[in-house]
Amino acid sequence: MCDVDRYVDKLYDKAIHDLGLPLVKTEWHRYAIDLNRWADDVDADSVEGHANPSGKFPRGLHWSITTKREKLMPNPMSKALHDDLVKKYFEPFHAAVRAQMQELRAKGAKTIFHIDAHSMPAMGTSEHPDPGERRADAVISDCEGTSCSPFFRDLVVASYEKAGFKVRLNWPYKGGRVTQTYGKPTQGQESIQVELNRGLYMDEISKALLHDRLGAMQDRLKQALSSVLVGLPDLS
Repeated sequence: MCDVDRYVDKLYDKAIHDLGLPLVKTEWHRYAIDLNRWADDVDADSVEGHANPSGKFPRGLHWSITTKREKLMPNPMSKALHDDLVKKYFEPFHAAVRAQMQELRAKGAKTIFHIDAHSMPAMGTSEHPDPGERRADAVISDCEGTSCSPFFRDLVVASYEKAGFKVRLNWPYKGGRVTQTYGKPTQGQESIQVELNRGLYMDEISKALLHDRLGAMQDRLKQALSSVLVGLPDLS
């Protein structure tokens, strides 16, 4: 249970509610199906007989191993089960994201600004690109400059820094499939990923939320998103 984006919805709840922001939230456990992947991010270890070789996507749509090298799938699932999971969970989630963006367009939005909110371990493991490295409070990623404009990237970075977060850009995360999919700045659709350090708000061993820190974290995130809103162009 070391790779789940625990409590992220709780952290942003105050900002979402008070600022009236649109939200699409996944209810599904990453170890069942990871919605920050593409449907074909699978291999022979996760889906029986798949053309992608063993080890190509150990933490793809279906995680076969954790970032602590704990085996999750003793055997690959059937193609029928894979197809069923994609149909029941993957497709509806992404349909909801697209529907939300279409609704904003219908209301006259010329540009959509999207924050893809996640969390991360406080320190990289041997399975991460930064093993043993203590991470920043927030890692902000724009797929190395392709998922959003420099304007939006700089605004988000400055807003989180203003709220007291130590920020690092594109390391050790560069952005996931969600930002790759929805980040189309030349088409007026900007997406950026924000990973929050779990050590700020939870006990990573017991997985318990540190309730004495929750209120302060919610206030800081509301301050960050408020700064983003203020810095955006005409929102009428």
